[in-house]
Amino acid sequence: MKDDLVRFGVAMEPSLLEGLDELAAARGCNRSEVLRDLARAELSRSSVRERVPAFAAVTLVYNHHIRELSARLTELQHDLGEQVRSSMHVHLDHAHCLEVIVMRGRADQLKDVADRMIGTRGVLQGGAEYVAESTLGSAGSHEHDRRGQAPSAGHEHLARHSHHAPPERARKAAKPPKRVRAGR
Repeated sequence: MKDDLVRFGVAMEPSLLEGLDELAAARGCNRSEVLRDLARAELSRSSVRERVPAFAAVTLVYNHHIRELSARLTELQHDLGEQVRSSMHVHLDHAHCLEVIVMRGRADQLKDVADRMIGTRGVLQGGAEYVAESTLGSAGSHEHDRRGQAPSAGHEHLARHSHHAPPERARKAAKPPKRVRAGR
C-alpha cells in the first residue's frame, strides 16, 4: 500500500536551495524526490544505533599480503553465519583486493561487525551503508517481470515472490545432483 503525499513548507538559504536544485537536475528528478531520498537515508542511518532489522553493505579495500588478514576477515564473516547474505571479492592489482559484504540482521550488531572489519589491521579503506528494513515498506516481497526486472509504472507484473532466504531443507533440495562418471 502506498502512502499519500503530504505537502509542507520548507525554508532554507538561497545557496542551499540552489545546491538542492543542482542535485535534483543531476539526478533527473525534482526537489521533493531529493528531499524524500535524504529523509529516508537519514532515518535509516539514525536507526543503526537501535536494535532494528536492517541490511548492511560493507566495502573493504585491503592489502592481501598482510599476514592472516584474509583469514581474519573471513572468520568475522563466518561468525555471522546466515547474516552474511552475499560477498564479492575482486583483485584490484597484485597486492590489493576489494571486498563487498552484504549482511542482514540487527542494525547495532551489523554496525559492530562492520566497524571491526573496517578497523582490522591491513584494511586500507572501508565504509558501510545501512538500510533499516522499516524504511523499505513492503520491500521484502515484490514483483518482477519475466526478465527479472522490478516493476515500472504502466507495466504488467507477472511473477510475485519473496526475497527472503529459503529454508535450509529447500536450499539443499535445490542443489543439482552430483554427476557420477561412468567407468570406462
